[in-house]
Amino acid sequence: MEVSAEMIAGIDNATDPLKQALTERESLVQLCLYALDRARSAGVVERLEEGLAGIGVSAIRPDGDLFDPAQHEAGGTVPTQDVTMDGVVAETEVAGFVDRGKLLRAPIVTVYKAQQP
Repeated sequence: MEVSAEMIAGIDNATDPLKQALTERESLVQLCLYALDRARSAGVVERLEEGLAGIGVSAIRPDGDLFDPAQHEAGGTVPTQDVTMDGVVAETEVAGFVDRGKLLRAPIVTVYKAQQP
């Protein structure tokens, strides 16, 4: 019988309850993010975000911040005549999430782009 990496991971998790709990937590967090993406009710979204925040997972909505390609994903641009707004996040299309400072998913944002007069 061949031993797979999944089998070894299963043995490791079975012998280390903390590792198993952390693995299960990670899976549940990912499941909640999946549910958030599909939720149609603002109340459901709010409740899921509150629950996640209670365990250290926070939503990121960088509206008004300077766009940072290391932290944000550009989903599009919107024109502006105000050159001071060039490169500023106009709107968050899809919230991002951090887990106690670790980026789980970058927010997808719309960024202001200054138009030439």
